[in-house]
Amino acid sequence: MKIIYGSELSKEMKEAMANEVKTLDRKPCLAVLLVGDNPASVSYVKGKNKACLEVGFDYRQIDLSEDASEMEVIDVIKSLNEDDFVDGILVQLPLPKHINEQRVINSIDPGKDVDGLHPVNFGRLFAGLDAFYPCTPLGIIELLKKMEVDLEGKNVVVVGRSNLVGLPVSRLLLKQNATVTICHSRTKDLARITREADVLVAAIGKPRFFTEEYIKDGAYVIDVGVNRVDGKLCGDVDFDNVKDKCAAITPVPKGCGPMTITMLLENTMKSYRMRSSK
Repeated sequence: MKIIYGSELSKEMKEAMANEVKTLDRKPCLAVLLVGDNPASVSYVKGKNKACLEVGFDYRQIDLSEDASEMEVIDVIKSLNEDDFVDGILVQLPLPKHINEQRVINSIDPGKDVDGLHPVNFGRLFAGLDAFYPCTPLGIIELLKKMEVDLEGKNVVVVGRSNLVGLPVSRLLLKQNATVTICHSRTKDLARITREADVLVAAIGKPRFFTEEYIKDGAYVIDVGVNRVDGKLCGDVDFDNVKDKCAAITPVPKGCGPMTITMLLENTMKSYRMRSSK
């Protein structure tokens, strides 16, 4: 059994990025828009700022008040769209309830949508075309590479069908020629299906839900869940209960989480390269 730490893989990838940045004509720039002062959002934004500093990116943060109007938010995005020195734009979600998130995301230039949430990028993903793909699914693919699992022909079960993780990671896995089954809250006899999985991706937001009865011997397990129980973080997989059955598994914390921000940086670097080549 191997425990695959996203924190270690993230460090390796960021070091390689930092070395590349030193060779560039200018620093890639990520702009982050924060509306309000939601404590979790503030914490996530600090993590993105720290990661940008680590690799030598320029980081630009625009803070708007909780009562900012939807048009004010969109106007800021339009100015960032037109700024040639901004390579990536990220709107920290969730937004205040009076703002329509989809309209805000739609206003981002798809060529700067490094979160991979714009309908154009989402459509290109499902059409099998190059695009900016969502960051957590990209991180999952990198973790599977680190596990050295050959996905071609493998039976992969993704539990969760969100636009952020479940659906896009399923498409990326299909691109690797895996045989993909998507399960969700209405799936009947879930344990029977997951026990057939060579690779299990757990993304349902239920703490320690997946116990050994759900896991095939020798399976590769990616735990996307982040839950807090008794003040401690845990995943959707009951790690201690299942780890000895697995060929490889990601822990929580230090598993998928660090990879999400790293892939955001990779997408920003990709945008820089594309824009520079033009």
